[in-house]
Amino acid sequence: MNIIFLGAPGAGKGTQAEKVADAYAIPTVSTGNMIREALKNGTEMGLKAKAFIESGALVPDDVVIGIIKERLAKDDCAKGFILDGFPRTIPQAEALDAMGIVIDKVVDIEVPDEAITERMSGRRVCPDCGSSFHIVTKQPKVEGICDRCGAELVQRKDDKPETVADRLKVYHDQTEPLKGYYEAAGKLSEVDGIGTVEEIFDRVKAALEA
Repeated sequence: MNIIFLGAPGAGKGTQAEKVADAYAIPTVSTGNMIREALKNGTEMGLKAKAFIESGALVPDDVVIGIIKERLAKDDCAKGFILDGFPRTIPQAEALDAMGIVIDKVVDIEVPDEAITERMSGRRVCPDCGSSFHIVTKQPKVEGICDRCGAELVQRKDDKPETVADRLKVYHDQTEPLKGYYEAAGKLSEVDGIGTVEEIFDRVKAALEA
């Protein structure tokens, strides 16, 4: 199954994507990680991306989609994948369709803005492996230390309340219209994102299996 998670920053997409990846034995394909990997491996698309990154510009959609296509061609994606962080805009979704990348399900995790601001200010992430924790709802086994790799957890600049308000505005303006795009294609399922991680995961599974 080829899956996209939608939802505002801090809606819990990363946590639920991890659980779905484990449950269905499919990889989570993160655009940020892929671009870093393509740069490291010096692939054709990685070299194209490097030119933009070094000049301080955003990597254009066609290069990002080229990198995604390279990644999705690998064997571990044969049974399906979860796209994390892409598409963020309708032109990106259209470009994905034009490349012949078929998406089966789009899960939209709905959380009110006030709850997101509260949630994100408590989030802590691992700078090494990218795992995400929370000082209230998903505490690491050892305070301030990543369960997976033992690195020290940090609060990202963009999880600070003043930045969260700006990120939510960008989400509502640019990414939220994707809900209508995928609803029109009959692929969208909305899931209530309030509750424990397990409760939300049960709703996500029900949406995927519907």
